[in-house]
Amino acid sequence: MPDSRHTLFLAAPRGFCAGVDRAIDIVDMALQVYGAPVYVRHEIVHNRHVVEDLRQRGAIFTDDLADVPSGAVVIFSAHGVSPAVRAEAAARGLRALDATCPLVTKVHLEALRYAKQGFSIVLIGHRHHVEVQGTLGEAPDAIKICESVADVEALDLPDPSKVAYITQTTLSMDDCRTVVDALRRRYPEVREPAKDDICYATQNRQNAVKQLAARCGIVLVVGAPASSNANRLVEVAAQLGARAFLIESAADIDPAWIRGDIGVTAGASTPEAIVQACVERVCGLGEYRVEEFRLVEERVMFPLPGELLSVARQKGVSVGAGNERAAARAVEEFRIRHH
Repeated sequence: MPDSRHTLFLAAPRGFCAGVDRAIDIVDMALQVYGAPVYVRHEIVHNRHVVEDLRQRGAIFTDDLADVPSGAVVIFSAHGVSPAVRAEAAARGLRALDATCPLVTKVHLEALRYAKQGFSIVLIGHRHHVEVQGTLGEAPDAIKICESVADVEALDLPDPSKVAYITQTTLSMDDCRTVVDALRRRYPEVREPAKDDICYATQNRQNAVKQLAARCGIVLVVGAPASSNANRLVEVAAQLGARAFLIESAADIDPAWIRGDIGVTAGASTPEAIVQACVERVCGLGEYRVEEFRLVEERVMFPLPGELLSVARQKGVSVGAGNERAAARAVEEFRIRHH
């Protein structure tokens, strides 16, 4: 059994990022404003605890808009959707609310800009991930998906002087770097994003897990198997020599793992309550001192959609202090449009 000399290091920042917070808040407020059911295309975030909680409250998750009744409220998940999905929703008279993370939207806009300028676009990411599929839909004729250096070497682009790259937001920086380096070698004039597409929360959590791996022989990453950013955290820790395990809940913790100092972190779509349950489970398996170390303070917040805030204010639904300014703007915009 571990003794009191051992420490459970709890990484910070961890868990929910601003994009996930916003997406969950959109579904929560839509349920309050419009009533159940509301439909969500794809899981709002990749975490079964979040999805099940919202499902119990009246959210219906589907990957096919044909399942959504005409005129119903549909919410696009944090991962983003293609223009074809938006057009289908409009054609069917659905009331669409967009929970796409603004950082994913930034990548979509970059794809559109490069396509309009006649560039071949290399999208670095996992081809079957829902975020990548949504981005690909912005300019399918111009975009080539690359998952690896081998994919870069197999590229045959029409004009080597007009190549640009964009990335999936939840990649590992290390994974992305090797592919980018290969692109630079193959296409020396390649255009790069003005700012890294890998989101601040992904990078912060990877930096924190590197610290965990340096301190601990075992790193537990709390997250869903479908969560790209959680899987990348496991990879980063393992590459630095730690035994790293992806767990969805405290029940997944094997007592045989609990030896020496333990590190715990969480993917960007993991609720803090699940993290704390995992901490309690580890502490229940031995005498551990819990120590939180914080690398940076995250103060990012993304406002909710103006249309939703406007309706919420009209119906007397609390929008939260952080959204008051956005709500006031939304109400003013609504007044201008309708008077």
